[in-house]
Amino acid sequence: MDIKNKTALVTGAGSGIGYQIAKLLKEQGNNVIIAGRNAEKITKAAEELSVTALVCDLTKPADIEALVSRVKTEFPELSILVNNAGVAHLYKLGEGADAFTKATAEFQVNYFGPVLLTEKLLPILKQQPEAAVINITSNVTFHPLVVLPTYSDTKAALHSHTVALRHTLAKDTAVKVYEVMPSLVNTEATKDMGGESGMHPGEVAQATLAGIKAGQYEIYVGDTGSQRAAYLANPENAVASFNNRF
Repeated sequence: MDIKNKTALVTGAGSGIGYQIAKLLKEQGNNVIIAGRNAEKITKAAEELSVTALVCDLTKPADIEALVSRVKTEFPELSILVNNAGVAHLYKLGEGADAFTKATAEFQVNYFGPVLLTEKLLPILKQQPEAAVINITSNVTFHPLVVLPTYSDTKAALHSHTVALRHTLAKDTAVKVYEVMPSLVNTEATKDMGGESGMHPGEVAQATLAGIKAGQYEIYVGDTGSQRAAYLANPENAVASFNNRF
């Protein structure tokens, strides 16, 4: 699938990976809509990119309903959905960690939000000659990072959902479902865990579109491919090696 001259919605596009994906999509001739919960941030990004901004808090079903209503009215040709928005809490499990509260917040944005948004937009996507759902997960989908324990849970859950959705929609629709799994990326969210040594988010954007064009439903970016191979060869050693810095 070659993503050009289409209408695309990218969530969490005020900065980082989402911003770079929106930028690249715009450069390739697509009509781009970006969504985020911080009105000032998402509006500023939209002005920089010359795209449309929609304010939406994915933790609020009413916001998702309002976004879907606007898309139906203003962008009925929507054919690309990029579920990128995410939050992460840097901590370790144990007594006093308040993992339940942190996990609840992460699952609302990282899992329940994209699940609901995708389902609500499917009727529009299914009307197009070709369409795609692109879920941005992580290298932690197949082994957890101990300092991002419940964030890792959310990405594992979204990975499983993505696989199920892909196989379900392939039976009788033209909607293709892709998953992008980057390793460490240098963004605002990764500053406290050595993100400055990670790849530029623009690399993730480039790899995403290249992978989709090549027909890769699971797109490994950075070190993720080698990490997954190591995990499949020896899960216990791979998890230990992955977490040896922490």
